[in-house]
Amino acid sequence: MATQSETEDSPSRKLGELAMIWRYASAYPGRIAAAALALVIAAGATLAIPWGFRLVIDKGFIASRGDVGPYFQLLFVIVVVLALATATRFYFVSWLGERVIADIRIAVQANLLRLAPRFFEENRPSEIASRLTADTAIIEQVVGTTVSVALRNIVLAIGGIIFLFAIAPKLAAMLLLAIPLAMLPVIVMGRSLRNLSRSTQDRIADIGATVSETLRAMKIVQGFGQEDRESARFGDVVRQGFQTAKRRIRTRAVMTAIIIALIFGSITMVMWQGAIDVASGKLSGGSIAAFILTGGLVAGAFGALAEVYGDIVRAAGAAARLTELLNAEPEIKAPAHPVALPHPSRGRLEFDHVRFRYPTRPEMMTLDNVSFTVEPGEMV
Repeated sequence: MATQSETEDSPSRKLGELAMIWRYASAYPGRIAAAALALVIAAGATLAIPWGFRLVIDKGFIASRGDVGPYFQLLFVIVVVLALATATRFYFVSWLGERVIADIRIAVQANLLRLAPRFFEENRPSEIASRLTADTAIIEQVVGTTVSVALRNIVLAIGGIIFLFAIAPKLAAMLLLAIPLAMLPVIVMGRSLRNLSRSTQDRIADIGATVSETLRAMKIVQGFGQEDRESARFGDVVRQGFQTAKRRIRTRAVMTAIIIALIFGSITMVMWQGAIDVASGKLSGGSIAAFILTGGLVAGAFGALAEVYGDIVRAAGAAARLTELLNAEPEIKAPAHPVALPHPSRGRLEFDHVRFRYPTRPEMMTLDNVSFTVEPGEMV
């Protein structure tokens, strides 16, 4: 498998690695369609709640002189639709997450069984096992939760912006101008966060490999009194992992703080202008209430996108590492045109100038130009 230095600037570090996950998820189009439909309905019901409150204020309190019953009944129906759609989305998305991870694990294991022993001498089996556990767990979280949250918030953001323009075009335009500014930290800090996420996964694999090596050789460790040395070595690996994770957390925290400050700061300024318009009679009370609620939903959607971006980046790193295992080609392949053994078999064995060396000791020739023949019935 590629080392960190080899993949520092390689395409495997980019979000395009998530295409591997999609290849497995696309095998279940019916489930994806059901989850997408439920997601759209849930997002639409969420956006309908501010519209319902607008009716309560403008039609119920003002036009109907306090007869708000029908409008609250409408709100209740919207809430029921939202609950059912959300539950449906959760079921299908969670099912997809579990199914995709199961398929990826089976595919990786099947490919590992095809590889030559040299691969397992050059790559620690404990590290490979970590790929099948830690990395797949990250992908499971992203497929089963993060992607759904991201898509839901994208739909909420787009639908919310359209609704904002329908309510108050001037205020919506002011709010829309702040969105590119809020997304700037994601673009600027995203690459650094992606690199740190991949490094974090490397350190997790190192921890698992170190534990596995020590436990497998426990008799040797205790026999030679190396407990303190192994404890110190493991502590160093854990501390390196913590330092890497701390840098990733710090970067993500700074990015989140900047985005939230920009988004909600912009909303505050827009609401200030909206209050002026209400005072001058340009906007109704129901319209400004709906605008505030929808603006909060849009701001929350963009804030959530900033949060889930870090998880998606981690999944891209995990997918890259699993892709390396899936794409590993066996050195010993079945011949394209195999020749059948004679029948009945003669039982004759021949070595003809055989040379062999272990991959981990290339400087030492184990077999050098060995030739011999074992005839049927002969014992050697």
